[in-house]
Amino acid sequence: MTRVLLGGLVGGIIVFFWGAIAHMALPLGMMGMSSIPDEEPVLAAMKQIREPGLYMFPGFSPSMSAQEREARFAKAKAGPSGILVITPSGAEAMTPRQLLTELASNMLAALVGAFLLSRITGSYPSRVVCTGLMGVFSWLSIVVSYWNWYGFPTAFALGEGITEVVGWLLAGLALAAIVGPPSRKLDAVGTDL
Repeated sequence: MTRVLLGGLVGGIIVFFWGAIAHMALPLGMMGMSSIPDEEPVLAAMKQIREPGLYMFPGFSPSMSAQEREARFAKAKAGPSGILVITPSGAEAMTPRQLLTELASNMLAALVGAFLLSRITGSYPSRVVCTGLMGVFSWLSIVVSYWNWYGFPTAFALGEGITEVVGWLLAGLALAAIVGPPSRKLDAVGTDL
């Protein structure tokens, strides 16, 4: 258990620092992102939004009638359409709270990876690859869905894929060494036989 906890700590730190490099020193973090041309009129219009949140436009609600839904689909087809995450009152960027939240989430994810590796037999390289596949899994299940359903740019999706896979391969180098394979035979749910 100590090795799993240590692996989660070290793996999370590796993913956190790789994410900082990918987003601040490499172009991966900005792939597919653009600035709004002549943004002042758009920003002025956005001031009408009072509540922070995630907005879809044209608007959609599960309670829409069939006619309202068809009208919404026609508006979406005519454009513009998309999603908007907004904080109307503004917000600071890169706060200590945001950085600590990111680090904590990376450590929790690495703890899951460490736990899984503690149950997986195999060579060191195969266990590193298993951890890298966690990055592939998260990318496929989250970012590809956002690309498919919400129109996230292909370049953004690819940049996030590279960031996730490389980060978890790097973490896997440490996790596979720290955690090691199980020392005794385990059944399908990971309990001693």
